[in-house]
Amino acid sequence: MILQNDDLAAEIESITKDIFSTMIEIDLTVIPLERYDLEKAESNISSMLGLGGDIKGSLDLHFPKNVAVFITSQFLGMEIEDEDDDVRDAIGEVANMVAGGIKTYLASLNIRTELAIPNTIVGTAYRTHGLAGAERVRVPFSCAEGLFVAEIKYVRNA
Repeated sequence: MILQNDDLAAEIESITKDIFSTMIEIDLTVIPLERYDLEKAESNISSMLGLGGDIKGSLDLHFPKNVAVFITSQFLGMEIEDEDDDVRDAIGEVANMVAGGIKTYLASLNIRTELAIPNTIVGTAYRTHGLAGAERVRVPFSCAEGLFVAEIKYVRNA
C-alpha cells in the first residue's frame, strides 16, 4: 500500500484522541489546519521521536507550557504547578504512545518503522526543522487548557 498524507493525518487524529481519552482522560477536538497558524503557535515544550526503517523523519508534539502542565497533571493524577522533570517525562511518554500507534498503522501498510527514544525540548525561542524535501503532516488539537499540534515529517527510503 502507498502512504497517503490524508490517511496519515486521520490516523494521527484517531490515535492521539484515543490515547488522550483512555490514558489521560482528556477529550480532544481537532482544529481545522487552515484555522491554526502553525508559524505563530505558542510552543514551549516539544517532544520528538526519530523515525527510521522504510521511512525516516520524526514525530513531534508541540505544546504551550500550560497545556503540557495540564496534561501531566491529568496523566499523573496529581497537581503539577510548573514545568519540571515530571512534565518533560510525561510529554515524552505521550509522544512515545502516539508514535507506537503510528508504527502499528504503518506496519499495516507494510512500512517497517523503527522508533528512537523521545527527546523533549523546553524553551521559548526555538524552531524545529525536518529533512529537506520531507512530507509534513500536521494535526492541531484543542483541549480544555488550550491548543497543541502533532506532526510527522518524513521521507520514504528507496
